[in-house]
Amino acid sequence: MDAQTETEVPAGSVSDEPFLGPLDIVLLVSLLAGTAWYLLKGKKKESQASQFKSYSIQPTTVNTMTMVENSFIKKLQSSGRRLVVFYGSQTGTAEEFAGRLAKEGIRYQMKGMVADPEECNMEELLMLKDIDKSLAVFCLATYGEGDPTDNCMEFYDWIQNNDLDMTGLNYAVFGLGNKTYEHYNKVGIYVDKRLEELGANRLHKAGGRSCMHVEFDIEGSKMRYEAGDHLAMYPVNDRDLVERLGRLCNAELDTVFSLINTDTDSSKKHPFPCPTTYRTALTHYLEITALPRTHILKELAEYCGEEKDKEFLRFISSTAPDGKAKYQEWVQDSCRNIVHVLEDIPSCHPPIDHVCELLPRLQPRYYSISSSSKLHPTTVHVTAVLVKYETKTGRLNKGVATTFLAEKHPNDGEPAPRVPIFIRKSQFRLPPKPETPVIMVGPGTGLAPFRGFIQERDHCKQEGKEIGQTTLYFGCRKRSEDYIYEDELEDYSKRGIINLRVAFSRDQEKKVYVTHLLEQDSDLIWSVIGENKGHFYICGDAKNMATDVRNILLKVIRSKGGLSETEAQQYIKKMEAQKRYSADVWS
Repeated sequence: MDAQTETEVPAGSVSDEPFLGPLDIVLLVSLLAGTAWYLLKGKKKESQASQFKSYSIQPTTVNTMTMVENSFIKKLQSSGRRLVVFYGSQTGTAEEFAGRLAKEGIRYQMKGMVADPEECNMEELLMLKDIDKSLAVFCLATYGEGDPTDNCMEFYDWIQNNDLDMTGLNYAVFGLGNKTYEHYNKVGIYVDKRLEELGANRLHKAGGRSCMHVEFDIEGSKMRYEAGDHLAMYPVNDRDLVERLGRLCNAELDTVFSLINTDTDSSKKHPFPCPTTYRTALTHYLEITALPRTHILKELAEYCGEEKDKEFLRFISSTAPDGKAKYQEWVQDSCRNIVHVLEDIPSCHPPIDHVCELLPRLQPRYYSISSSSKLHPTTVHVTAVLVKYETKTGRLNKGVATTFLAEKHPNDGEPAPRVPIFIRKSQFRLPPKPETPVIMVGPGTGLAPFRGFIQERDHCKQEGKEIGQTTLYFGCRKRSEDYIYEDELEDYSKRGIINLRVAFSRDQEKKVYVTHLLEQDSDLIWSVIGENKGHFYICGDAKNMATDVRNILLKVIRSKGGLSETEAQQYIKKMEAQKRYSADVWS
């Protein structure tokens, strides 16, 4: 590829990028909204919080207060604030969360301030109830072997070792951490439980995940869909990440350029629409959050000013076993994208043109549609987990698509935000005859397409049609935190639309998964797929869950059908050919 730089265009002729709000606190924003409603209404009883956080809030400027004295009560009173956000942070992530949450308070008539527990007289928590409709939020990371962070140690010891009376204190806890760690969120869980034991009033259960329910209005678009189809969305890269990459490459991002394919036999003259600006290319066309492949690192090595940096990048991009192991550790296990690589190899300054040539195209993201067009012909529903996690390097990585979606929060009185989408047709379909029995296995957001299936069967029954047995296996960690669409599913179950089988893996000492329920229900499974020629569906994780479910199915076919291993395999293959066994899975 050859890069041709053109004259810089005026700012007015470059497509303006909307400022993205603070995705990091989507979950806490929902907390804040619910809390504000609770306090302003003066209700004594906690309302059940929705499991879905289908929105984010645009930023609003507020002055976070520097702790020049240890009385946070005086600061709240003197400034008319009612919200104080404490943070326990070792790397700065929790502190950042706290600051963003405090900024969002104004939107809900709750002016907020950020406070470091180490610099505050935390005994004043006992007095916070004297400020009308006040709230304390704790953003807490876990450090080391399940310990509180250094700045939170004294507060942790204080509530742990004293029999305090915190009656009247309104509080909420948000735990931050990597769920792969052995002591995941241990501090947040303890503080949440301990404050309740001391009489404080929890306004939101501790959490660290957010599941979004998003509805797209397709009226007038000529788009059509069926339950089981996929919605594809073209995401936009994070603005901050684009800016950082530009600085690392010493690039003027508003410069107009063209990237031209030097291969005359190629059908594409440009890898993306040209001419364009570097900013537009990095924002809309190039995948900057993906983990760079070894060939990219090998190219980057040539732009290192320090020999040791050059040798390191050459080493981890080599085919030597030690090099491959180091690549696994340094890039994949640490989740470093191109920006992180350049930040951690300070002598590497590649030209922005070559970076644009090396990076892959930004691809659309696909989501299983979680609605039926028979009930919702002009809207498409999507269910997605907000991707956000802390890496081993202490950075906060965010999913491109879910970050973009969560920022598209509709505001009253303003035009609805627009998102570039299209529908991808699927073979994942209910049987043509509604009386055919079906079994659906969808843990977590694997439930999404089955929500559309169930809506469709309910619609058929409302029209007076007979529907076959519809069994759903759903699983999540905790009923109180992760049971998405709980009210809907329980209602369908009560009305006899579905036979609901649920597993909550963390609600008892011994973990229970949907696979355990399937093993218990071998007679039911064989009745559906063997005796009544029903359909079997799986949606979710391809690496573990889908494989385990298929193996259980093979076992049922062998034991109940009296078939050999080979015959059981052929039985499932025949089901697949007849579209009676379908999987919508991802890795």
